[in-house]
Amino acid sequence: MGIAIPFDNSYARLPKAFHAPIAPKALAAPRTVKVNHALADDLGIDPTSLETEEGAAVLAGARAAAGAEPIALVYAGHQFGQFVPRLGDGRALLLGEVVDRFGRRRDLQLKGSGITPYSRQGDGLAALGPVLREYLVSEAMHALGVPTTRSLAIVTTGESVYRETELPGAVLTRVAASHIRVGTFQYFAARGEDDNLRALADHAIARHQPDALGAPDRYRLFLEGVARRQGALIARWMLLGFVHGVMNTDNMAVSGETIDYGPCAFLDRYDPATVFSSIDRGGRYAYGNQPAIGQWNVARLAECLLPLLSDVEAEAMEQATGALSIYAETFNTTYREGLLAKIGLPGGDERDSALADDLLTIMKAGEADFTATFRGLASLAAGANGENVGAGFREPAAFTAWVGAWRERILEKHLDTQAVAATIRAANPAFVPRNQRVEEVIAAAVQNEDFAPFEAFLAVLMRPYDDQPEASRWADPGPAAPYRTFCGT
Repeated sequence: MGIAIPFDNSYARLPKAFHAPIAPKALAAPRTVKVNHALADDLGIDPTSLETEEGAAVLAGARAAAGAEPIALVYAGHQFGQFVPRLGDGRALLLGEVVDRFGRRRDLQLKGSGITPYSRQGDGLAALGPVLREYLVSEAMHALGVPTTRSLAIVTTGESVYRETELPGAVLTRVAASHIRVGTFQYFAARGEDDNLRALADHAIARHQPDALGAPDRYRLFLEGVARRQGALIARWMLLGFVHGVMNTDNMAVSGETIDYGPCAFLDRYDPATVFSSIDRGGRYAYGNQPAIGQWNVARLAECLLPLLSDVEAEAMEQATGALSIYAETFNTTYREGLLAKIGLPGGDERDSALADDLLTIMKAGEADFTATFRGLASLAAGANGENVGAGFREPAAFTAWVGAWRERILEKHLDTQAVAATIRAANPAFVPRNQRVEEVIAAAVQNEDFAPFEAFLAVLMRPYDDQPEASRWADPGPAAPYRTFCGT
């Protein structure tokens, strides 16, 4: 039958300075262990063809599919605040692009497929554990309604990857609106290559803001669009308790999608200072710092675009500053509206906002579980007593008092309690990728080649807002314990 992917590759047609060609690499025994059938169908790809021997070879980077133009993309980036002028896809290659059945252009990228010119002494490989994590969390984020890269397939390579120990190797096929990053603009801006910078900006506008094509102020419109997308995205992260872990500018996509699920995790106990990443020793990318870091990253993009915004420096600076204000306004509005919905009072006033802020203060002091506390409000709104939800607090008295004030507010606003409960359930998932459960399913697959727990957890995460009482174990965060994540490189 053969594997047929309807490639239409626009990024490969950009100048050679943007990328490097990558030849297929022979592998011992590539084997497809997971295919996202629904996503494959959306992309116009027969999912069963990806499960064949040929499909596994293509998805491992060992064989080129017809129409593919495998390239590694170059970019720069601020890594933990320090600028690195040349990074790039050190363990990834862009197979090409397809236009899906909704008319959207999507990148197909392999992650973990081997050395590229940008590997910087790395091996370019990925271990199975981080690949499983990215598949699980990225698909969960999609189900939660967060803009994100997607995962199409996992292929094991039949070869070992050496980190602290010997681990099974794997390759993830990732799908994205594009892999254009803030760091991509930084690469050309730092080199003073204004022609390439303009070509990149025009390409990004065509892909992500086509309404601005041909407009005399298209670069301003593009920068403002990125600011809006990033502001809304990070607000969604905050509302779900998601901690990205490594918000370097080379990990921030101008499309507004969440990208690069390395040391990511979800909050269990609510604390804005929470850091999971083993390499974030200073807490730069702590949960509570994410909104400010997002704006900082947009500022770095704005710096790159100054030569395109205006020939008059003062005008260019004014446009850049305006975009930063748009980021702040978008984040604040999205987050505030979302937080009010989480307590069942959407569209509320300052009193309702203060009530929501009070809950967060009480949750922090009480070391309460983020996801379970907000989801538990649905049953409280419907008339249940607060003992079960309050049991998650170190000192439940403060929460009990808050529940009383919140119920009074619902009465004052003459709200139907069942409607309030429904609003809460729609805004607060019952299931997120709980850190201990993620580790559990990864361990089963890596140590025992048992993918059944991974599949079971993934199925639950595809319906995150449903109660699913039979799946309650997957909502259990497990015993409180220090938790650390690693980038997998």
